[in-house]
Amino acid sequence: MTSPWFKSLSSVFGLKPRIKSLLLLILGLVALVTILAPLSSTSYDASTSSTLVPNIYSNYKRIKEQAAVDYLDLRSLSLGTTLKEFPLCGKERESYVPCYNSTENLLAGLQEGDVLDRHCEFEREKERCVVRPPGDYKIPLRWPLGRDIIWNGNVKITKDQFLSSGTVTTRLMLLEENQIAFHSEDGLIFDGVKDYARQIAEMIGLGSDTEFAQAGVRTVLDIGCGFGSFGAHLVSLNLMPICIAEYEATGSQVQLALERGLPAMIGSFFSKQLPYPALSFDMVHCAQCGITWDIKDAMLLLEVDRVLKPGGYFVLTSPTNKAQGNSPDTKKTSITTRVNELSKKICWSPIGQQDETFLWQKTADSNCYSSRSQDSIPLCKDGDSAPYYHPLVPCISGTTSKRWIPIQNRTTSAELEIHGLKPEEFLEDTELWRTALKNYWSLLTPLIFSDHPKRPGDEDPLPPFNMIRNVMDMNARFGNLNSALLDQEKSAWVMNVVPVNARNTLPLILDRGFAGVLHNWCEPFPTYPRTYDMLHANELLTHVSSERCSLMDLLLEMDRVLRPEVHFINTILVFFSFSYLPI
Repeated sequence: MTSPWFKSLSSVFGLKPRIKSLLLLILGLVALVTILAPLSSTSYDASTSSTLVPNIYSNYKRIKEQAAVDYLDLRSLSLGTTLKEFPLCGKERESYVPCYNSTENLLAGLQEGDVLDRHCEFEREKERCVVRPPGDYKIPLRWPLGRDIIWNGNVKITKDQFLSSGTVTTRLMLLEENQIAFHSEDGLIFDGVKDYARQIAEMIGLGSDTEFAQAGVRTVLDIGCGFGSFGAHLVSLNLMPICIAEYEATGSQVQLALERGLPAMIGSFFSKQLPYPALSFDMVHCAQCGITWDIKDAMLLLEVDRVLKPGGYFVLTSPTNKAQGNSPDTKKTSITTRVNELSKKICWSPIGQQDETFLWQKTADSNCYSSRSQDSIPLCKDGDSAPYYHPLVPCISGTTSKRWIPIQNRTTSAELEIHGLKPEEFLEDTELWRTALKNYWSLLTPLIFSDHPKRPGDEDPLPPFNMIRNVMDMNARFGNLNSALLDQEKSAWVMNVVPVNARNTLPLILDRGFAGVLHNWCEPFPTYPRTYDMLHANELLTHVSSERCSLMDLLLEMDRVLRPEVHFINTILVFFSFSYLPI
């Protein structure tokens, strides 16, 4: 329904009631002064060191100055834009993901798996339009209920796809008329996920899966995560799983995982490296993920080795009797046998097997590479480079990195020193975002009046801890917004995005056990529409304008990514109803 306030705006400006929500963002900038004033006068916790107050104040001053710059950027954008509606995209683009157009990739001459890879360079100029939600779209249920029950109309999976997805899926999910229900973590029917995680823990030498953190495992790259059951279990153990899977026009693993409130993004490394630095994850997991690891001179396995931290684990669950490979010599050779052969050349040690699950551990000793045989895979000379969809390489990366620290030997002070940060600088930024989050949260209060009406004279109710789940920090810096959400016990996870033209702090973010990725904001983000509850864009417009990117394209991309009736925060500006539900 259109609000009376919205109708009054329409009458003043002569616009239709369903004017695009992007113009509302620009009109909303008039709230700048009223929002800035209370933030600058915010009191600090008594526990905060008095020596930090001047620095925090100067940081707030910097943020306010940046807000003014962003305001002028958006104002100039609005003045140069005719006040007219952007058309709605057609129904065929309800789940539209730019840069993943297999038809255009084929026309460009790409072959095999390259067709499904990300190719923004072939993206043709299209008419700007607003991606609309399906007619039967419904606001997702709040966490943790939303982890176990999702609306069928919000994801592109058909009943036929569900029924053909195997016995494990039918044990794990229940498809009703308008909902998909997953068995909860206390599930009485499904006994596979918990047993599977315990099996992996035992192969590592642990007593149970609750001890993963004791073995140094905090972050897990889950390749081809299915419907997110393993990731949901890891989240319950306070670990950070990140699902990556290829783009799928229907039945998408990534879309379904994000709909459940689980970290995920579209990612494929058939021909390009993933947008993570070397030595990023404690564990890489592949359960029947469909990858043939021995093809392309083993470069796919080398990419796993590149992102795996020293002492980290590679888990492969694959039917042992299934022959795979790319040559006649591998007719009867299982993929696990081939990985075993290759592991000797990259300093991996097989440490366990139970049933169809195999486990290898990457060496924690960088001297291992100099003691290999002469026919082993060569070392790269890449140092601490941060690849952004670079071509795969036929060599071993990260061996000379200053971040070569075994996952069992990590300490916070050592990590800060490696990343060139002084403890006082880091603490100052941490306190800054703790205070900022309290202000953000109070600004969300008007959104809950409909659910929690207040009586005259009552204080405004604070939003519940599970008001939001999927958050994207579009310019994450040190990841301290993520840290503040955890400290204040909000039930949210954060995709910490580091722009490619900013200071590369992604290694620090990943070393802290958070989710993160490199991204160029002149390009669309690799996710499906309507997958995030909140976007935070502190100082982002400066990076975008310096690259001469289109601000309007960025705003349309933000609108595509946001769920209907959710939130965008630009520095300290909050805008509601960035998208809308169809009437």
